[in-house]
Amino acid sequence: MMRRRQKERVGGAAPGVWSPAKLLAVLAACAVAGLAMLAGLVLTVVADLTDDQPARPQGQPDSTRTSSAAVTRQDALAAAPMPTADPDDALPGPVSNQAAGVLEVPRAMSVGRADVPTGFPQTPEGALAQLAALDVTAMQTGSMDGVRRVIAEWAAPGGPNPESWSGVDGMASLLSAAGLSGAGSPQLAIAVRPVMGLIKGTVGAEFAVVCVNLEFTVTVEQTSRIAIADCQRMAWVGDRWVIGAGPEPAPAPSIWPGTDAAIGAGWRELRHV
Repeated sequence: MMRRRQKERVGGAAPGVWSPAKLLAVLAACAVAGLAMLAGLVLTVVADLTDDQPARPQGQPDSTRTSSAAVTRQDALAAAPMPTADPDDALPGPVSNQAAGVLEVPRAMSVGRADVPTGFPQTPEGALAQLAALDVTAMQTGSMDGVRRVIAEWAAPGGPNPESWSGVDGMASLLSAAGLSGAGSPQLAIAVRPVMGLIKGTVGAEFAVVCVNLEFTVTVEQTSRIAIADCQRMAWVGDRWVIGAGPEPAPAPSIWPGTDAAIGAGWRELRHV
């Protein structure tokens, strides 16, 4: 299991937020090469973080050029910045003595398209539960085809697609770092557990921005663990929640669940009811 390393700075600059893809790449490399790889990987990547900007999907507008008059309430909610965290806060750390807040989330009532659990109610908690189910199902496939099938069935028109979704980017980074093809490998095992979450906000009864903090356990030659956070626009379409149209929201901090840092950042424990 990866352990928290001593906090370091490169060139005196404070690190920015690591994308899920970068965190998954570090996780996969450690699962292959062992703990000695972690410090080197972190030091190599941290120097790039301040200037690193995520690529926009083709055709997605540059939000910096969008006039304030064109920004909707949904866009403003999605784009509002989230707390930040050091990259090593995503690694396993001491469990806090504090009692975290609790979010009660519903259980799935059925299995839907691409084998994703569904049947959640039209509530913000239902949207959060649906996002968690999407992420778990997609990432546990351990393959590019698996994550693409999930997003193809669970995104509204104008939302992320099988090429632009951050989950696709994350899986590509994980498989590449593990030295595997897009088909994955029988030797690759990925277990994903949604442990904490938060509801960033809602606009009416059919739109919510929700975030889930996931505990990833990846085994290739060795086993490594890390926290990965995911925030998405969720829209109620027909009789289910799907990932909504528009750019993916500002990222939430990836922090090991149950730690002082996670609780301080506003993450709450998920309790299924």
